[in-house]
Amino acid sequence: MRNHATRTAFAALLSVIATTLLGACALGPDFVRPAPPDVDSYTSEPLPESTVVADSEAQHFTPGAAVPADWWRLFKSDSLDGLVERAIANSPTLAASEATLRESQNNLRAGYGVFFPQIGAEFDATRERTAPLTNGLQTPGTIFNLMTASGSVSYVLDVFGGKRRTVEGLRAQADFQQYLSKAAYLTLSANVVNTSVARAAYAAEIRATGQLIELEKQQLEATEAQIRSGTASYANVLSVRSLIATNEAALAPLAQKSSEAAHLLATLEGALPSQAHLPDIDLDSLSLPDNLPVSLPSDLVRQRPDILSAEAELHVASANIGVATAAMFPSISLSGTYGAGGTSFGSLSADSFRFWSIGPSITVPLFQGGSLWYGRKAAIAAYQQQLATYRQTVLTAFEQVADALKALEHDAQALQAHVEAQRDASGALSLLQSSYKAGMVSYLEVLTADVQFHQATIAYVQAVAQRHQDTVALFVASGGGWWNQPVHATGEQSP
Repeated sequence: MRNHATRTAFAALLSVIATTLLGACALGPDFVRPAPPDVDSYTSEPLPESTVVADSEAQHFTPGAAVPADWWRLFKSDSLDGLVERAIANSPTLAASEATLRESQNNLRAGYGVFFPQIGAEFDATRERTAPLTNGLQTPGTIFNLMTASGSVSYVLDVFGGKRRTVEGLRAQADFQQYLSKAAYLTLSANVVNTSVARAAYAAEIRATGQLIELEKQQLEATEAQIRSGTASYANVLSVRSLIATNEAALAPLAQKSSEAAHLLATLEGALPSQAHLPDIDLDSLSLPDNLPVSLPSDLVRQRPDILSAEAELHVASANIGVATAAMFPSISLSGTYGAGGTSFGSLSADSFRFWSIGPSITVPLFQGGSLWYGRKAAIAAYQQQLATYRQTVLTAFEQVADALKALEHDAQALQAHVEAQRDASGALSLLQSSYKAGMVSYLEVLTADVQFHQATIAYVQAVAQRHQDTVALFVASGGGWWNQPVHATGEQSP
């Protein structure tokens, strides 16, 4: 009879749990993703089909085309591909981001535990001596053993959805960390490519400066020969030597920048500068991607990791409103305990030593000094703050895409001008050198042509590097194509 009564009580407990959950609701707002901006372009002017032809190359824009996840391969450099792959495999920053993501995912799994009954068991064995005098009795105390074994079941009825909103917030927090991980992946790959381009540009500038110095040394020999023949003054020699020294002095800052780029690449790859083995990438070996995908504005807000992470934080803030709202309402829980106690192990099986209890518990917040009310208002203000942050993130993203698109147009125009300037400066220098050897022009004109040719060459190299880096900027501003990564058999995307 007692066992039947116990089973009946626990069955009633489970019935109450099920009935309560079926009628429960979650307080607070249900999160709705913000709508994309109602625009169909990034700039006030229509997007051209392509840039102007510069250095025999034009870049074509394709709205709505898929952004490749491994966009850096479009530069068609095996050495560059290897640098990016090693950085992804070895970067401590990326490893830390992925560990943080796993932490948030496990916190979410732990949070799901609130939806299940909490079951525990306890066993106590003590030896005690009573003091009857504390109860007003004059009898002597006794010494005895006390053993207790019990089990308990408790369940918090989430009538007003506070627990569900908490788990919803944990889920949104896991999404936030996931998108931060994607952002770290994108930032790492972009930094490797940009640093590699910069390092290649520095090397090209060093080569160009070295070639100019060799040319000026040949001019110095010709000038010295003219002095020996009495057709030139010694001032020309001093001018050439001064120009050579000036250009040699320019090599040191370029070498320092190249070293800093190499050290940064080593750090990005998770290696010490003294242990890194970096390939020498020639700027001319990098192909310029000619077909550039341009994400539609309505898709951009669903692709960029920074926008998605801001949206996830907005979701967390929305869930927190529900948590704060539910805290203002009663908290209901059910619990049950069954056990036995006795002075020995054998007595634990006797019916007379068994005990059990079952029943609900309700906690009603009657007066909290306004803490719950203002806690909810603070949660609402936090949501409004996060909504403004989200909007600012979207504005910044659209600005970056617009900047990249315009930069590529202007880069092509500037590069073509530098191509023409370099060509004309080279032709002028060749003509003046021949005229100088024939004694038809002064060396001042040759010096001027040297400087112009050097400046035109350096400007050309910098323009080529800038065009490559602005191409990288467009891929990054579009989100980097992480959503197009291959999916493993586990259902997870590649890192």
